[in-house]
Amino acid sequence: MGVYLETMSNEEEPAGPYGYSEQKQAYLRRLKRAEGQVRGIARMVEEDKYCIDILTQMAAVNKALHAVSIGLLEDHIAHCVVNAAHESQSSGNPEIVSGKVSEATAAISRLLRS
Repeated sequence: MGVYLETMSNEEEPAGPYGYSEQKQAYLRRLKRAEGQVRGIARMVEEDKYCIDILTQMAAVNKALHAVSIGLLEDHIAHCVVNAAHESQSSGNPEIVSGKVSEATAAISRLLRS
């Protein structure tokens, strides 16, 4: 029932380090905490807990994942898009930054739909 999205277009994945590298451990802690919350929600369903209590916990998980998403997006713009802008300016090729802006725009669009 999971939804998997294509992560990159037909292009090869760019080499790291990525913009989130400095925050990697903080993101991993948040994601592991959210993972624990999801397990707790599953347990609540198994134990027939009250629906509103389950929904409250689901909202908390969504908020935690949203915070990680916003942080990753901010890191992407500050690192990947800015680096592409510099590379685009030095090479005279505007398509370099255009591609990264398109990637960021698509990611924002997916976040808004979720």
